[in-house]
Amino acid sequence: MTRDTPPPPAETHLRYQHLLQRLEASEREFRRLGRSVLHVQEDERRRLARDLHDGVGQNLTALKHRLAQIGDALPAELGALRASLDEAIALCADTLDDTRQLSRLLRPPILDDLGLEPALRWLARSLGEAAGIAITVEIEPLPALDEELQTLLFRVAQEALNNVAKHAGARSVLVHLVERSGRMQLQIVDDGCGFDPVQTQAAGGTGLGGIRERLQLFNGQFELRSTSGHGTRLRAVVPLDNR
Repeated sequence: MTRDTPPPPAETHLRYQHLLQRLEASEREFRRLGRSVLHVQEDERRRLARDLHDGVGQNLTALKHRLAQIGDALPAELGALRASLDEAIALCADTLDDTRQLSRLLRPPILDDLGLEPALRWLARSLGEAAGIAITVEIEPLPALDEELQTLLFRVAQEALNNVAKHAGARSVLVHLVERSGRMQLQIVDDGCGFDPVQTQAAGGTGLGGIRERLQLFNGQFELRSTSGHGTRLRAVVPLDNR
């Protein structure tokens, strides 16, 4: 065979198969590493949430009680000082509420303690009250889900609902979660202003790219339909067996 003679078809096919196997192995390794990074991030979120709740939160609670005791011990003629103490106590209480809310958003204990469905209902209730949006959650009976899959679906819902609250101008949102044919399907539908999905995803900054990337690490699919003035429908599908 001369240098210019093409290899036999069988040899070309073997080379192609070998290259394809290497690409598939590289993709599997990329997904494994990506999921490992997400796992480390969630562990760090859990640790920070616990430190905020058990450390900073408890210190603020103790400080609030101590200030109240000092105020109660002040004589009546020091009313101006008592008023200043009351302002400090109120500031301490507001900071304590913010700390607890940040702790829950970092890694809500309800997700670890009670599972995905209660966590989604808590998320909808808390975000809906804060943004003034009516968020309805519909969840059909779910199969047993591992921690990774529960975290994935919760984070997708959290990012999507945050986007709705910030950008959609919606009055109502539907969160629907169901299992069909071995796949979890999460849909989030709002009646907001809508947008151009192509331009928005190209511009970045809305968190949609992060949702897509998370799902890809779990062999999931991401669909987005939106029209200006007619709301948005986001659909995430991920297999139960996503190895």
